[in-house]
Amino acid sequence: MSGKYSRREILKLMGLTMGGALIPHQAWTAQEPVYPLIIPENGFSPTSRVITAITLGAGSRGNVYGDYALNFPEQLKIVGVAEPIPIRNERYSRKHNIAKENRFVTWEHVFERPKFADAVIISTPDNLHYGPAMAALEKGYDVLLEKPISPSEKECRDILTLAEKTGRIVAVCHVLRYAPYFERLRKLIQEGAVGELVSIQHMEPIEHIHMSHSYVRGNWHNSKETTPIILAKSCHDLDIMRWMVNKPSRRIQAFGNLKWFRKENKPAGAPPRCTDGCPVESSCPYSALKIYYRQRGWLYVFDLPDEKEKQGEAILNYLKTTNYGRCVYQMENDQADHYTANIEFEEGITAAFSMEAFTPWGGRRTRIMGSMGFIEGDMEKYTYYDFKTDKSETVYSNAIEIETYKHAGHGGGDWRLVANWVQAVDKQDPSLLTSTIAQSIESHVMGFAAEKSRFNGTVENIIM
Repeated sequence: MSGKYSRREILKLMGLTMGGALIPHQAWTAQEPVYPLIIPENGFSPTSRVITAITLGAGSRGNVYGDYALNFPEQLKIVGVAEPIPIRNERYSRKHNIAKENRFVTWEHVFERPKFADAVIISTPDNLHYGPAMAALEKGYDVLLEKPISPSEKECRDILTLAEKTGRIVAVCHVLRYAPYFERLRKLIQEGAVGELVSIQHMEPIEHIHMSHSYVRGNWHNSKETTPIILAKSCHDLDIMRWMVNKPSRRIQAFGNLKWFRKENKPAGAPPRCTDGCPVESSCPYSALKIYYRQRGWLYVFDLPDEKEKQGEAILNYLKTTNYGRCVYQMENDQADHYTANIEFEEGITAAFSMEAFTPWGGRRTRIMGSMGFIEGDMEKYTYYDFKTDKSETVYSNAIEIETYKHAGHGGGDWRLVANWVQAVDKQDPSLLTSTIAQSIESHVMGFAAEKSRFNGTVENIIM
């Protein structure tokens, strides 16, 4: 219970060093001192050898995880790649100096060869996770598997069963578990800083342009062809709530729908593409010309030429020929743009989750309610309130001391995940992982149950 902890001890749980760690800040008040969040490195020991891996899918996430090998070559080496888009295959192979014989067009070609690496990194599209995961396990590879595990509950359970049968290591890329911000929130809860945990409110603000980019125009615009948004985007959040509560989930009830990005909301006279002379293009917040051409944002999805002077023409060509240039009100999208779920965990703990498309910013917002304290955070800072002392402290995460991972995404979680996985593969010890498939699958089962609830108007039991 929180009564066991002094303020100094609470700060120690947060990972702070006292004295010299205190820094001036304009927001300081007598009631609410502000501290930087000081996080040590993972404390991993050096690997006994260089772990070799084959990347299946050289898109955005494949490059994020693969780049770890470029920065830590003494730990990880990428020795093969499977990627059907020629320019991505070539660039990835050149970046990692991959031998010609280890460059493949599709993932199937990799497994036609005898095993030639320690592990595979599966960063293929969501609906292409199952096949390579099963083939990799059958061949004896350890696996780093991008989330979601699979769009199918049966396939998720099949992968878990085979992983347990073969004894191979499978880490699911629930990277928020590795972000120092969430590590500290969980530690505070588990150490009793808020007393008895009662409930959690958690919000994922997608940000309106991100929604239009990924879930209206982008690869995940159709839930039937890919993955429902509760899994494609928010299995991170279901997982992080389960991880922080640290007790099994029991029941879930969900609501949500596609309200705005629909044909009936199309502006009068809007053509099928933003490049076709739309009368409201200059004022539309979702204008493809504004987002991709004028502001040059979200360009990671385009395979642009290296010469900057040629990139503008290439972008316009993408906008004229791909979904990224289409009117957001005239797509074949069906993903919900707002989604809420109420979850009941063991011992009566509840969580209220909200995924919202229409926000001007991203970054999760979390409130933790306990019998003796309250925590509220936004991934940049959090404030701890102690009910017994009636005092509060704000902890800023912009002073995170993880220099080696500072360029990685998800609050440093991306590369800390890879570091964790490399250690587990090296030592053949899955207990070193925070996100084994056995630990991560419950969030997927929660997501599938949420979809049943949303469509059927029911409260669904979560059966593991």
